[in-house]
Amino acid sequence: MRCPFCAHESSQVKDSRPAEDASAIRRRRQCEGCGARFTTFERIHLREILVLKSGVEGQAERREPFDRTKLEHAVTLACRKRAIDQERIDRLVSGVQRQIETRGESEIPSAEIGEMVMEGLRQLDPVAYIRFASVYREFSEARDFAQFASTVRDAAPE
Repeated sequence: MRCPFCAHESSQVKDSRPAEDASAIRRRRQCEGCGARFTTFERIHLREILVLKSGVEGQAERREPFDRTKLEHAVTLACRKRAIDQERIDRLVSGVQRQIETRGESEIPSAEIGEMVMEGLRQLDPVAYIRFASVYREFSEARDFAQFASTVRDAAPE
């Protein structure tokens, strides 16, 4: 593993433990060159999955590799300033990634990923769910936001 500080080629693993609901291994490493410590994560990668992005009018849809980091960033933004710890966000992202990988398909539409995330956020936190929906469903007016929020409120158990 290359050191992110000095680019030395060799490092020692100081500690390994399961992370993210046992779907990854967290390793603490120490560079043999500069002595700096850093953390790496090791995850199972079943197959290369391409995300089908719908094109803008007149453009064809495009394909790009599935990026867990991008998914995690979107969920983290939706959960920003909410009382949701990082472990719960990691579990949600890992769950969505597992759903995608176990489908057995090499391509998945971005809309399906969005729906999986929406379902996970709906169960996690109503505010994060509405935030994600406002971007994912491209609310253009305050009325869209209010209508969606009222459906969430009406569906909430009392």
